[in-house]
Amino acid sequence: MKTSSEKVSTIISLVLRAVALAMAVATIVIGILGVAEAETLITLLGIGLFTLALDALDRGPEPE
Repeated sequence: MKTSSEKVSTIISLVLRAVALAMAVATIVIGILGVAEAETLITLLGIGLFTLALDALDRGPEPE
């Protein structure tokens, strides 16, 4: 059974990955609709990449 700390870490990881996916989908939709400039799209993708980096840092190194 997972401890409370492990459960929180799992939820945080899920949320960070969901935010990254949402940023990617939003970028695609906004790009297709043509309602935003490229600078805005790059910012959204940057936010998604940042959340994936936070998730990777939270997980730590993979065991060998």
